[in-house]
Order: sequence, then C-alpha cells, then structure tokens
Amino acid sequence: MVAPCFVPVPMQQTSLDGLAAPHPTDRLFFAVMPPPASAAQLAELAADLRGRLGLKGRPRPTSHLHVTLHHLGDFAGVPQQRVDDARAAAAGIAMGAFETCFDRVASFAGRPGKHPFVLLGAGAATGLAMLHAGLGARLAVAGLGRRERAFVPHVTLLYDARRVPAQPVEPLGWTAREFVLVHSLLGRTEYRVLGRWELVG
Repeated sequence: MVAPCFVPVPMQQTSLDGLAAPHPTDRLFFAVMPPPASAAQLAELAADLRGRLGLKGRPRPTSHLHVTLHHLGDFAGVPQQRVDDARAAAAGIAMGAFETCFDRVASFAGRPGKHPFVLLGAGAATGLAMLHAGLGARLAVAGLGRRERAFVPHVTLLYDARRVPAQPVEPLGWTAREFVLVHSLLGRTEYRVLGRWELVG
C-alpha cells in the first residue's frame, strides 16, 4: 500500500602533454534517501510502472533510490580534501525535518537508449528546495559550488530506451530526517555513505 504524503555532469577529461586524464571512477554527491519502508514502496512502484508502461530497463537497486541535492564531481580516486570540505559545509546546515511528496512520473532526456525515468516532486517540493538552496550556499562559501541546472527534485527509478511523457501517479512520500554525502563507485553499482547530518529543530 502506498503511503500518502502531505543531474550530474561528468567531469571533463583534459590532457597534459598529449596524455588523457585518468578515467573517472568515483562520484561524490549529497542526497536525501528514503527510509527502508519508503524505499520499498518506491521499488514496488518502479516495478509496477515498468510493467504497465512496457519499459525494459532494470529498476534501480532499492538501496540506491534517492533525491540528489548537489553533485560534487566525478574523479579518479576520492579527493579527501574535497570530502573534508564538503563535510564541514554540511555541518553548518540548521534545518528541521520536513515532508517530501512525489506525484508524477516522466522521462528526462539522457544518452541515446538510456533516458532516466523519474518520480517527480509535487508542487514546489518546498523542503527539498530549501535544503538544496541552503546547502548550495554553504558549498559556495567553501569553494565547492558548481554551475547546475535548475533544481528539479526527483527520484530516478530506472533508465530506458523509451521516453515517457509526464503523467500523474498516486502521491508517495516520506519524512526527510537527514541528508547524506555519498561516494558512488562508478560502474560497480555501489554506494558508500561518507557522512550523515540530521535535520532537527
């Protein structure tokens, strides 16, 4: 039963003396992740929509479902100083827990044959937008700001060759009580959480 509820740009490789930069193997990003029960509901929704819409892509692992807040970059190896600076910036966030709500699905334009099929935030998704803005300001002060597209709160459910037009689904959401810094091992479908910050107050 669905509970009711109230994009990254790879680092450009450069060359030096004709040598290509190392291929990125590691990605860092801040995210809000659903609690286990809500993640299971999201996975169930993904499987149901995949069947009903005739999609072929494999649903994302339940443990990987999340809302990206800020992408910090793709690297060959983990840049520890960047991790430390990002942690310090996150520690300055003072914000209380809030409700999330998602009520539409659609496909984003992606690479040929691999379009993200996503669950979209309802309305202005105020809490997520506030956290994104507050964290972005802290990252900018720390010298970690990046040029980004307009923030569109979403959860990627799967990738598919087809593009699905926006359509409503039964609202689903959870109470966001923390945000995390994630280390993604590219090509290995593995996430490692490098820090957690509670949303209290």
